[in-house]
Amino acid sequence: MIKKITDRIFPALIALSAFSVSASAAFYSISGLSKLFAGAAFAVIVMAASLEVAKLVIASLLYQYRKTLPLLLKGYLSIACAVLILITSMGIYGFLSAAYQETANKEGNSEARIVLIETKRDNVKEQLEVYTEEKTSINEAVAELRKGLSNNKVQWRDKETGQIITSTSSRTRKALEKQLDQAIIRQTEINSKVDVLNEKIFEYETEIVETKIGDGSTSELGPLKYLSGLTGLPMDRIINYLLLTIIFVFDPLAIALVIAANFAFEKLRKPTKENLYGETVEIDEDKADKRMDIIGQNGNEGLHYDVESEPPVEFDDDSKTISDTEIQIQFLQKEIDKINLQDNTGKKAAIAIDGINKQIQKLKDEDNTITY
Repeated sequence: MIKKITDRIFPALIALSAFSVSASAAFYSISGLSKLFAGAAFAVIVMAASLEVAKLVIASLLYQYRKTLPLLLKGYLSIACAVLILITSMGIYGFLSAAYQETANKEGNSEARIVLIETKRDNVKEQLEVYTEEKTSINEAVAELRKGLSNNKVQWRDKETGQIITSTSSRTRKALEKQLDQAIIRQTEINSKVDVLNEKIFEYETEIVETKIGDGSTSELGPLKYLSGLTGLPMDRIINYLLLTIIFVFDPLAIALVIAANFAFEKLRKPTKENLYGETVEIDEDKADKRMDIIGQNGNEGLHYDVESEPPVEFDDDSKTISDTEIQIQFLQKEIDKINLQDNTGKKAAIAIDGINKQIQKLKDEDNTITY
């Protein structure tokens, strides 16, 4: 029991693999064909699904009945199976190329949006440069005005005493203070504007990063971009080579696995034959090997011998020769005698005797040298 289970595990795995590959190939093919003929999507799905099932049945049929199918039918079914493989491959190619095109369109939209954001950011940067230069000049002016205030001194000689007196000029001080106040106000305004512009630049930079990673197109096309840069080929050509490789492996692999599953399950079935009583019985391979040994020893084909059967008739007279056909006929006649000796008059015995007689008559008709 355990041996039977273990013997069936690997064929079952082959069948499961064939089913999974065939189902996924059918899904992608049907989806691709429905997108190709979007005007009649439901009708295309029904048609493509029936063709996918027919393709698998044809592959199994060609393998199971490869020896008995008429040549013309076998040729047509082989051509039909090959054409269906091409149709499935076209559907898979259409599905995968549409998926790539959708991602490529997202990438194109993202790049266009990034260019627009970068343009806005650059404009803000130009404004920031102008305000930064003005801020620098104002800072220098404020420093000079403060320095002027600190150096605002007037020296004059007293006429009575003759001493040199140092004092400040109120008029100059008021003028410097007024200019300094104005410069500080302008400095404050520029600092506020610079802060606002820096915040805008930060927002634009953040938006660029979010646009690059927001829809995932950059990460999806990252390997293709790397291959494109490595090989110097455009991404469209690289994806085309990749899709052709996939479709040339996908559906042919599904058909090959279906045939392999048929072969594996066929190996599990023991060979059978029809015995003298018209019953279908299994052939024991060990006994069959022994039978071949007996056949080799007897020097004949042994078409009707069995392991338990007695050896063919032998003759004492060395000068007398007997053909293989005559040996077989004598053997069959002995089988009839055995059935009669058992006094078996039932329907089963009659059928067996009738079958043996037909075999005898057939052998006589094939060999005209026999006279009885």
